[in-house]
Amino acid sequence: MQEVDNLLNIFGQTKDAIDKEDVVKLKELSNHTIHTASITQDLDNVAVAVIVYSLSKIIERGYNKTTSWKKEIISLIDNSIKVLKKEDNRRFRESLQLLREKLENISRDLKSHIQDVFRKASINKASKIYEHGISQETTAKLLGITSFELASYIGQSGISELPESKTMEIHSRIKLAMDIFR
Repeated sequence: MQEVDNLLNIFGQTKDAIDKEDVVKLKELSNHTIHTASITQDLDNVAVAVIVYSLSKIIERGYNKTTSWKKEIISLIDNSIKVLKKEDNRRFRESLQLLREKLENISRDLKSHIQDVFRKASINKASKIYEHGISQETTAKLLGITSFELASYIGQSGISELPESKTMEIHSRIKLAMDIFR
């Protein structure tokens, strides 16, 4: 586990965003965490990013209508914060797993929808990691998805058409190389 202070900050802001049902803030927090995960390639950061993004989708889609939902999720986040402060990696991963299981079990009727949210969140976060320059294969392995799923999403999202992902024309590359070696 890396970036403990960053994760503590993310969780603190996540609790506030859950309380306010601020979907935009949750998505921003998830993207911030993915940026860190791209740099460190730390699975704990990836897991947190997927959970936070999933929370945004659960609230956005209205799956959080049970009365005790917020209290239960915030309690689990508080537990994650507590073990993070102790830097107990094993218990932190267990707390993330409990958090994910709780989100998946919000309602038996919604279980398949929530699992779909997690799957799509993983693919979405994978595309963000890929945007940061991590290879498609590494990114897919990092998030437990297939390269095919990631490639399909990238193709649909237009990530591959961003200026940063385009290579220079051969003439420009040759000119650049000639200029460097002069």
